[in-house]
Amino acid sequence: MKKIILLLLLSASAFAQIDRVEPPFWYSGMNLSSVQIMFYGKNIAQYDVTISNNIVIENIKKTENPNYVFVTIDTKNVAASELTFSFKSKNKVAFTKKYELKSRRENSKFRKSYDSSDMIYLIMSDRFANGNPNNDSDKSVTEKFDRSNPNGRHGGDIEGIIKNLDYIKELGATAVWPTPLCEDNDAKGSYHTYGQSDVYKIDPRFGTNEDYLRLSAELHKRGMKNIMDYVTNHWGWQHWMYKDLPTYDWVHQFPTFTNSNYRMTTQFDTNASAIDAENCMDGWFVPSMPDLNQSNPLVLNYLTQNAIWWIEYADLDGFRVDTYSYNDKEGISKWTKAITDEYPNFNIVGEVWMHDQAQMAFWQKDSKIGAIQSYNSNLPSVMDFTLHDAFGSVFNEDKSEWDKGMIKIYDNFTNDFLYPNINNIMVFAENHDTNRFNQAYKKDFKKYQMAMALLATIRGIPQLYYGSEIGMDGDKGKGDGDIRRDFPGGWSGDRNNAFTKAGRTEEQEKFYNFTAKLFNWRKSKDVIHFGKMKHYVPENNVYVYFRYNEKESVMVIINNSNESQTFKTKRFAESIQNYQTGNDILSGKTIDLKNDITVDGKSTLILELK
Repeated sequence: MKKIILLLLLSASAFAQIDRVEPPFWYSGMNLSSVQIMFYGKNIAQYDVTISNNIVIENIKKTENPNYVFVTIDTKNVAASELTFSFKSKNKVAFTKKYELKSRRENSKFRKSYDSSDMIYLIMSDRFANGNPNNDSDKSVTEKFDRSNPNGRHGGDIEGIIKNLDYIKELGATAVWPTPLCEDNDAKGSYHTYGQSDVYKIDPRFGTNEDYLRLSAELHKRGMKNIMDYVTNHWGWQHWMYKDLPTYDWVHQFPTFTNSNYRMTTQFDTNASAIDAENCMDGWFVPSMPDLNQSNPLVLNYLTQNAIWWIEYADLDGFRVDTYSYNDKEGISKWTKAITDEYPNFNIVGEVWMHDQAQMAFWQKDSKIGAIQSYNSNLPSVMDFTLHDAFGSVFNEDKSEWDKGMIKIYDNFTNDFLYPNINNIMVFAENHDTNRFNQAYKKDFKKYQMAMALLATIRGIPQLYYGSEIGMDGDKGKGDGDIRRDFPGGWSGDRNNAFTKAGRTEEQEKFYNFTAKLFNWRKSKDVIHFGKMKHYVPENNVYVYFRYNEKESVMVIINNSNESQTFKTKRFAESIQNYQTGNDILSGKTIDLKNDITVDGKSTLILELK
């Protein structure tokens, strides 16, 4: 009996040697067949490692921290199976660990991603809908539910998104981008989840990993796409690994805390000093977010495998990458290429928050601007922040001036030639980090109509921020919590439920109906998705442009002045060609293109030419 007890104690002690294995499993048939598995446990590096099934161990990496060992195995031509790692001391097996190679989904490599035929609905995950109040707080994490705190946890979760997918689809969206869902164990302000503490685990206040898989499945049932918000630049200071770093240089270290200078231009400025470039890339985004060192091969490989694991595991359709241009630019280029090599059609949009088209275009894949410096980011898509800048003020500029009014929009498109793939950039009027559009324009419905008509008919991939479609506002000046308000009806006891027609106020219904009509029309318009664009210099604050292909043409007229404007169509003859009439998709009216066209003040015509 004593012998059995002793054996059980030894077995328990041995099992305790492994606290974590990451990736927790892998897949057979991957392009990335050499997978580096991290084993973490007290003094685990003291053991020698072998593996079953005649698998080749390519490399065993031990670091200055004895609690880690990184084992690289070759899975090429290895079928889905269960492997066994043996950890030996003095040539005797101290303990073993099972490791599974799973089968991939059929045609997983060539999965279709999002593109300019999509409309992306951006959700602040904690603020959209509380589908499961039972997970509002969890004993495994520090910050608890407090809806009274604008910067606290409000209880929005994956179940809330799933329950309202039909609402999102009916709005005309074809893809959903929730803000990060992995665990963030900060003591406060953790609701945004950009300071993650475990990148293999969904935050329990949002649900479980299985819930996230269910979100993907429910989206795919509806013909919609799941875009993961991925963070490569930093983790949160409560990340379990930051508390016991594998290597000193896993994160960027300084003698004293060094914040990023946020000067992303130093990444390509030929006149930049080395110290300024270093402080941009290596400085921490904020004090609670340790800056990851992608120039460390272990870090880069960890991030690469984690990203690929999530794509395969959760059947993802794309990434949005936070603070893309703050990463080590060589490291992030390798990360992006590894993902798109594994999934050739996979789209990734990077947050490159700059205010100059050439600077943003530098970061898009195959950029001629980047090529000047022999650099290719391999990033398929960037975000059109200069257009966003124009959205923020242009509709309050009632009179046409040299640099004010619709000329701002026109000028943004004159630089489209800088981008190697202009259709594959994300366009938006606002997002979770900016002032609310309806706040800037005081819920002026006419100005909202102009902005959304523009967003729906220009080149690129339109992104709509949750709640805009019902007139939600919020003041950035009052803090981020105010631009991330709870969606009305997402919580039991809310005064009205804007997810339903019956629950919307008259104003909410007006905003919603217009938005849904516009973006549902866009769904089937190949000429808008991939057609060419021709525009005309604005006159009297009226901007006219055409989206066209060999089969059809759409004429868009935006009158940003307060007065009704009448103009002759002869000026647009090269675009109108032999078309006779235009059907306005908003009002249903037919416009005779042979006569003068009159457009009311602060209004839009979207004409399908016949």
